[in-house]
Amino acid sequence: MNPLIYLSLFALIAFSGLFSGLTLGLYSLDKTELERKAELGDKRAERVFRVRSRGNLLLVSLLLGNVAVNAAISIILGTVAGGIVAGFIATGLIVIFGEIIPQATCARYALETGSRAAWLVEVIMIVLYPIAKPIAWVLDKTLGQELKTIWSKRELEHIIRMHEDDPRSTVDADEERILLGALTYSDKTVVEVMTPRKKVYELQKKSVLDQTLLHKIRETGFTRIPVYSRDINDIVGFLYTKDLIGIDPDEKESIEKIMRTAKLIRVSPKRRLDTLLNMMIVRRAHMAIVTEKSGKFLGIVTMEDVVEEIIGREIIDEDDVE
Repeated sequence: MNPLIYLSLFALIAFSGLFSGLTLGLYSLDKTELERKAELGDKRAERVFRVRSRGNLLLVSLLLGNVAVNAAISIILGTVAGGIVAGFIATGLIVIFGEIIPQATCARYALETGSRAAWLVEVIMIVLYPIAKPIAWVLDKTLGQELKTIWSKRELEHIIRMHEDDPRSTVDADEERILLGALTYSDKTVVEVMTPRKKVYELQKKSVLDQTLLHKIRETGFTRIPVYSRDINDIVGFLYTKDLIGIDPDEKESIEKIMRTAKLIRVSPKRRLDTLLNMMIVRRAHMAIVTEKSGKFLGIVTMEDVVEEIIGREIIDEDDVE
């Protein structure tokens, strides 16, 4: 047999494996993930994304090339062997060296092989453009463009947990907890984190700030205390304990004179925590009154309560009472 035939067969089988492996390897890479990695500076992803983003044109070019070289292999073998024998040989060579081995390799090292062969893929796409482009155009019009991958909250939670559990991950347990908290806190409502009415320490606005009351306030350890007028359902403001600095108990000053009312927020127990947090940020408030539609006082909720849900830890400061 002419040595050129062997060389031709070897080259064609190599191209068959290249086309087959790249088809599987490149399309096993998520386009959205490639785009993200490219934007973060990954040069390999940048090279692969340049061809992967061509969608159906890439697919058609690789498939046309694969079909062409496989047909050429069968034709060449048919000239040197009988029809049935040539068919068996061609099938064996194509399946083993043109499909199984290259696909297994490219599937395992998709990004690496794709980045190394990206320039060659671009050349192939240019060469086959006159044939591939019309077919790709029809596919684009009938099937539409490839959609970006969008993950749901539950999928993102699973991805974060999976990354933290992997020894190669740079996401530690604290970061995992905070990320999961940020994803899930918006699904929770005020009633799940608020301090209920029976645990709230409140004051009547006409109460006099004498020595006894000042001592009780200090013992609570609270920095903001709800103040009511007629009854507990009529919350009219908050007493900030820092405003008590310099108060002389002998002057018998009433709470009404130093309480604050400008940032009083009333919320429903069914309000979601993300909405509450945005409201507090806009209003520059740290505490809200939780009431029913009828106006019945149910409890209080603070920005600290919301933040604790996000970070997954209780915030302890020097004013908290153990």
